[in-house]
Amino acid sequence: MEVLLSILRFIGVLFLVVMMFNIMIVVHEWGHFLAGRWRGLYIDRFQIWFGKPIWKRTYNGVQYGLGSIPAGGFVSLPQMAPMESIEGKVEGEAPAKQLPPITPLDKIIVAFAGPLFSFLLAVVFAIVVWVVKKPVTEAVGTTTIGSVMEGSAAEKAGLKSGDQITYVDGQKVVRFQGMDKSIMWTIISSPNQNIEVDFVRPGAGQMSVVVERPAEAEQEKVEGGWLRQTWAYLTRRPALRTIGITPHVSPVVGKVLPNSPAEAAGLHTGDVIRQINGTEVGSPEQVATFPWEANKEVMLSYERKGNLVETKVTPRVPEVDGTKPRIGVIWDQEGIRTLVRENPVTQVVNSFTSIVKTLQAVFTPKSDVKAGHLSGPVGIMGLYYDLFQHSEGWRLALWFSVLLNVNLAILNLLPFPVLDGGHIVMASVEWVSRRAIPFKFLEIVQTAFVLLLLGFMAFVTLKDVGDRVPSGEEMKAPTEQFLPLENKPS
Repeated sequence: MEVLLSILRFIGVLFLVVMMFNIMIVVHEWGHFLAGRWRGLYIDRFQIWFGKPIWKRTYNGVQYGLGSIPAGGFVSLPQMAPMESIEGKVEGEAPAKQLPPITPLDKIIVAFAGPLFSFLLAVVFAIVVWVVKKPVTEAVGTTTIGSVMEGSAAEKAGLKSGDQITYVDGQKVVRFQGMDKSIMWTIISSPNQNIEVDFVRPGAGQMSVVVERPAEAEQEKVEGGWLRQTWAYLTRRPALRTIGITPHVSPVVGKVLPNSPAEAAGLHTGDVIRQINGTEVGSPEQVATFPWEANKEVMLSYERKGNLVETKVTPRVPEVDGTKPRIGVIWDQEGIRTLVRENPVTQVVNSFTSIVKTLQAVFTPKSDVKAGHLSGPVGIMGLYYDLFQHSEGWRLALWFSVLLNVNLAILNLLPFPVLDGGHIVMASVEWVSRRAIPFKFLEIVQTAFVLLLLGFMAFVTLKDVGDRVPSGEEMKAPTEQFLPLENKPS
């Protein structure tokens, strides 16, 4: 029965993911479709996804279809640009050369309508998010350091747990994670090797240090034969030069290890540890550094659904590869989640800013952010799937949809042939020059850029697949394990 429920849950979540993704595509293409109807253009196809249709139906002279390659969609508008070599020819459709020409203004309006509808859909999602509220984690909201990795650039520079960072590289920061004015994004997108960090240290006041990052990000080595090496080369994302700090968050239980003392004590995922033997603890680091003694019982106080609960736990050394006494929990790196009501305008503006900053970082030569960090349809659908696994997943998915639709609007306005921005640029050239761009030239340019686009989509799809099928150390399961007490070796 449990297996059946898991399968049904998987199917249900997968259905939600496909629905969310398809809504985004359909609305964007619907914008082109309605604008084309309004301007009197000939429309022969409305298709979601590229490739040969796996389903199609003709209604009022338009063939509607679902393609075989899940990488977008299109409305076939032959008067906009020659696309027969890309989209394929439908039996009975009018060749682009035989159709009457349309004005540059018509082309601009129809091309702009898709991004406009994506933007409007983002606004709709933002309003919904404002109504239902958005989950925000401590890891996003804080600027206080929780831990500093041993031997890291941050430790060498003198940063310590408890330091509250105020500026990075001369830029004010207001959160640890995320993109807009965040510590992590400012660090990884910086082209500088030496990064100045301003912070407030309790009892010492305002301070400043220069953190020297490695000249190059260190990529994790992959052991194994040529097949694993090749897979890693194709699918792993480029390493990032971080400085070795984590945000200060509350000690929230993310997972309880099987057969562990924590499991025996009744701890659950989501519990927040508040006290150990009457001593208050405020971070996973404080719990980890507590002087646990093997087989010596301690009193834990934890918060569950707003209620403070006490329980006794007896730490012990894990029977498999254990070296120190532990209680057997893996911490939630995000900390406590709270619901906030964020203004729809703020959501859209922040999404716009995040996307622009990402593009700037990708095209900045010395930035660690590269094209290999971007995601395609597989990664997007995978992220939707991950979000829906969370208890607040539907809220997170709605918030992500704001960012995604603003992203779709902006990227489609880039001035590259095939994209809407390319159509606008070429129509503007026609308007200014008062001459139509030669049909054959358009066909060659469109085809060339589609091949480049498909190549790029294949590139990011490999990275997306690599996120799901790891190749390096991340494949190895944690070695420390607790055995059932009755199976302990004597």
